[in-house]
Amino acid sequence: MSLDPTTQQLDEETPLLQGNAPAKKPQTPLPWRQFSILLVLQIAEPMTSQVISPFAPQLIRDIGITHGDEVLVSFYVGLLYSLFFATEALTIFHWSRLSDYIGRKPVLLIGLFGLSLSMFCFGLSKTFWSLVISRCLNGALNGNIGVMKSMTAEMTDSTNMARAWAFLLLAWYSGTALGPLIGGELARPADRFPNIFGGSKFLKKYPYFLPCAVPATVSALTWIVVLVYLKETTTPQINVSQLLRWQKRKIVPSPALEPSPVSSSNGDKPVSFRNLFVRPVLIATGSYAGISLVDIAFRTIQPVFYATPISLGGLGLDSPAIGTILAGQGIISGLIQLLAFARLHDTMGAKKLWLFSVMCALPMVALFPAMNALARSSGVGQSVWCLVALQVALTNCTNCAYGVSFMYITAASPNRASVGATNGLS
Repeated sequence: MSLDPTTQQLDEETPLLQGNAPAKKPQTPLPWRQFSILLVLQIAEPMTSQVISPFAPQLIRDIGITHGDEVLVSFYVGLLYSLFFATEALTIFHWSRLSDYIGRKPVLLIGLFGLSLSMFCFGLSKTFWSLVISRCLNGALNGNIGVMKSMTAEMTDSTNMARAWAFLLLAWYSGTALGPLIGGELARPADRFPNIFGGSKFLKKYPYFLPCAVPATVSALTWIVVLVYLKETTTPQINVSQLLRWQKRKIVPSPALEPSPVSSSNGDKPVSFRNLFVRPVLIATGSYAGISLVDIAFRTIQPVFYATPISLGGLGLDSPAIGTILAGQGIISGLIQLLAFARLHDTMGAKKLWLFSVMCALPMVALFPAMNALARSSGVGQSVWCLVALQVALTNCTNCAYGVSFMYITAASPNRASVGATNGLS
């Protein structure tokens, strides 16, 4: 009996077609119950660091450290910002390294406690040195950034990592939007809202306590959520109580989430500090350090430039206007990360997207003198606001480099047990 030609054709060609067709790996769903807690955490940190942006210049004037010299305002504001990031840079590696040994959750709880305590102290500060101590405490106790990146790597795989970073960056920029908005609207509440807060002697004595208390309270509430609901994503090498020598007993591993895609070729123990300095880690951390330097310097100068009088090189805007600009910048950045980052990453590729983002930083910085020159000639009019909008747009493009850098750093980690140390080094 002869075979049907159609059947014979299918039998001969079907295996060849299946062999030539690329098998696309299905995207793994994100563990939303746990990942959503990380998103809340991601909102809290930038909220605490950015809430002082709109009122920091006026705060420096109020405490009298400049003795009326307007030129010194930018110096002391920059010093406050620098102290936070300097102390954070000195300690974040050690917190991330510690999380490889005792687990991510205990370090997150310490960081949230530090954020809350330092912000309450900052709001109650009446001298410059008390502000300095509060900011140093804020930076030194905050090891959450590196730990959250490590947990994200451990919760995701190669199919959903870009999507996870998009949501994480959305949460980050939501915090950067909420912080300046809270700081700009709630600073000096007794003066701005006399019908509501005019009778409060406490808020008249501490005019910047209310905007600081909001992120401090958010951090305190997040601490409770993390304590009760967040699961450990790695197997601790040592128990916290054993580390503190309260008691000696073997660690019982916590229930972990999905294993990360990070290589485990070097074993399941954290590598030594020296072994972290390999070429992939150095390239990834170097690229991240470069974009962070540009971004942090820009974010420090931006509110000071807006608040500085036009005659001294700024735009002369008030705190509410500055808060609104920074809040809008954060909202737009978050939406771009959510709606466009993963698509741009898939279309352009990681390297091209990173290079494009970095190139956008050049005109972003160059717009500062252009805006002041225009304000000197014609005042803060429509043309100046157009340049402000252009600068915000370029800032949003530059921010895409962060997501790419985070993915490079995760992929460069020597093994899964060293993800925390690698993120801390960066």
